[in-house]
Amino acid sequence: MRFAFVLTSAALIGSAFVTSATAQDTGESLYMDACASCHGAAGMGAGPLAEYMTADVPNLTQLSQRNDGVFPMLDVIQTIDGRTGIRGHGSEMPVWGRQFKAETIDDAGIYGSEVYARGKILSLAYYLESIQED
Repeated sequence: MRFAFVLTSAALIGSAFVTSATAQDTGESLYMDACASCHGAAGMGAGPLAEYMTADVPNLTQLSQRNDGVFPMLDVIQTIDGRTGIRGHGSEMPVWGRQFKAETIDDAGIYGSEVYARGKILSLAYYLESIQED
């Protein structure tokens, strides 16, 4: 059962990332569900919960500007994931890697749930890349 779920999940995730446009659509949906409450629907750091944070909520549309015009993909992935020691906003940023992995660990097992989590994180990163200001 787990093996079949892992194969099916990997195939679905792989097919979902055939184009970055598809990943961006998936990422936008994930962003609205997981990130917009703090970062705002437009990603400018003005979500409804931002005023309750003890740390500043960054404007996610200016990540490239703050990185000499280059989108810092690896840093973004590691910050969203949160399991690698890079923590966004001090300790207020949720550890999404752990959360996403927990969503399927019972059905997919340790490896399948890791594929699932990484797919979600990559989709979010592609979406953030797509909303960068010039």
